[in-house]
Amino acid sequence: MAHLDRHGPEASAALQYIEQHRIRVGVHDQPTGARWTIRRRLEFHPRYASGSADDLYAVSLIVHEVRHLQQGRLTALSVYGEMEAWQLQFGFLKRVTGRYHPEPQREAVLAELMRQPLGWDRQVLQHVRELMQSYAGKVYRIDLLPLYPLDREIAFRLTRHRA
Repeated sequence: MAHLDRHGPEASAALQYIEQHRIRVGVHDQPTGARWTIRRRLEFHPRYASGSADDLYAVSLIVHEVRHLQQGRLTALSVYGEMEAWQLQFGFLKRVTGRYHPEPQREAVLAELMRQPLGWDRQVLQHVRELMQSYAGKVYRIDLLPLYPLDREIAFRLTRHRA
């Protein structure tokens, strides 16, 4: 992990956060590439745990999951929070590799997701939710998360006013 900073500002900021907050990093077999935990750990699928700072997709997963730790639980467990983390992750990949994904169909889905403005528009967030499942498949249960962070989602449902 010590060489993450050579991949630019996103990776450098993620490494700094990990070091400053003493985030533990581990390996766990799971349906996704990586995840954060309530105990503020990062866990990576074994296929991304090679430890190589040159595996740019693995670096992008670190950038993504650290963003969730920075967001806090309520934001991280929302479509809004996922959208922010995906845009950071795939923006990083595009910057360092010149593309979002090597497969043309997935590249197109990610390009559409990246064009969406991060904000509180529920139609945009619903569209992003669909794009995420199109990219990752139904095993990616973004459909179970509220569009807004839970406190804002509750406020929206009570008042019907956007966050």
